[in-house]
Amino acid sequence: MSAARPLTTLRALAVAAALPLLLTACGYGSQSTDDGKQSQVAAGAKKLSADEVKIGYFPNLTHATALVGVQEGLLQKELGGTRIKPSTFNAGPSEIEALNAGSLDIGWIGPSPAINGYTKSNGRNLRIIGGSASGGVKLVVNPDRITSLQDVKGKKIATPQHGNTQDVAFLNWVKDQGWKVDAASGRGDVSVVRTDNKVTPDAYKSGSIDGAWVPEPTASKLVAEGGKVLLDESTLWPDKKFVITNIIVRQEFLKQHPDVVEAVLRGSVKTNAWINAHPDRAKASANKALETLSGKALPADVLDPAWKSITFLDDPLASTLRTQAEHAVKAGLLEKPDLEGIYDLAPLNKVLKAEGKEEVDDAGLGTG
Repeated sequence: MSAARPLTTLRALAVAAALPLLLTACGYGSQSTDDGKQSQVAAGAKKLSADEVKIGYFPNLTHATALVGVQEGLLQKELGGTRIKPSTFNAGPSEIEALNAGSLDIGWIGPSPAINGYTKSNGRNLRIIGGSASGGVKLVVNPDRITSLQDVKGKKIATPQHGNTQDVAFLNWVKDQGWKVDAASGRGDVSVVRTDNKVTPDAYKSGSIDGAWVPEPTASKLVAEGGKVLLDESTLWPDKKFVITNIIVRQEFLKQHPDVVEAVLRGSVKTNAWINAHPDRAKASANKALETLSGKALPADVLDPAWKSITFLDDPLASTLRTQAEHAVKAGLLEKPDLEGIYDLAPLNKVLKAEGKEEVDDAGLGTG
């Protein structure tokens, strides 16, 4: 990923340095980019309680709420004179590290790094304060080698990273088939090949893998290379919904600047409403943001199917986060975590109520 300034790896505080690789990444390496930019503030706009808010997200379609919200100025509009300072991350670990170090205040992130960041800091590090996206994960296979779900047995299937969100989902699915795989090595009835999403399409083209359980747009990139969607993960979940992107906040920032947090959430809610009301314009906006961040826009044969498979919503789908944690425990990737208090949805529900929208539930995992 290219950007205005070189990639740098953020240093974590001691609590972050102790984080294992388990359940940390969303499969995009481990670096972050501080683009050094701040959003344009309208002349005379009134500041909130902070001069700026440092927000983080991935250059990825499942983080389109942030991509579009920044690109279209929808987040900045709600913050008035408080400037947004954006940073982009390639993976959950570096975003959690930035949060620990205080160089990030609010971030868009996947469920596994949110779980790990919370549990490994004994509940002192972050809170999940909202949802952003559901879906966008598929099992794509080489149709010449795999024609049915049973054919997956004995094949080489890529996931983004050991213990990441998609790795957990695939290992859980394998276990449900009655097959055995060693979670640590990936060896067993199926060979789980941990492969960075950026190189998975090349691995597929070379024939070194038979398929992959991956998020968008990697799934659609594989389809563009001749792959076939064998399974959409959404079909495994009630109502076909499961959290893929949350909004998290540094607890200290939430305590010191609740008005800023509320404004970001209000901007997120309004951005999601705009995305859902103007899907084609929103898709183009997200792609423009990706082009700015990476230097290359997604082609239509990748962008269009990828965009259709993602649902943008405000509900963090808390019950599915609990289930994902249970899947990780069942797969042998995580000891049973204490997730009580991981959510604080009071600010979001305040925003939703003001917008005339239905409030959301924390599945018993709230702060009280």
